[in-house]
Amino acid sequence: MRVLLDNGTPRQLRHRLFGHDVEISRELGWHSLANGALLARAEEAGFDVLITTDHGFRYQQNMANRRISVVILMITSWPQISRNTEPIRAHWKRYNPAN
Repeated sequence: MRVLLDNGTPRQLRHRLFGHDVEISRELGWHSLANGALLARAEEAGFDVLITTDHGFRYQQNMANRRISVVILMITSWPQISRNTEPIRAHWKRYNPAN
């Protein structure tokens, strides 16, 4: 599964999502894109999931015809997120057993 980490999402998460191709929007030069443009670019590039900490994301974007999934983390604290990476991976595995 190809995963894109949005601005504000702790980069360390990349190393906890074993078995997935994880990239960071800043490293791709996409850090200045608005959310709609970021979604379009990520879909064009073949990403399956966008992980963000932007709590307004769900109110700003219509996901009805999107192929990409969006995960909104409710916290930005790496120590808290790091304790919950296994449940995220287990959830993905349950809904996408091929990955």
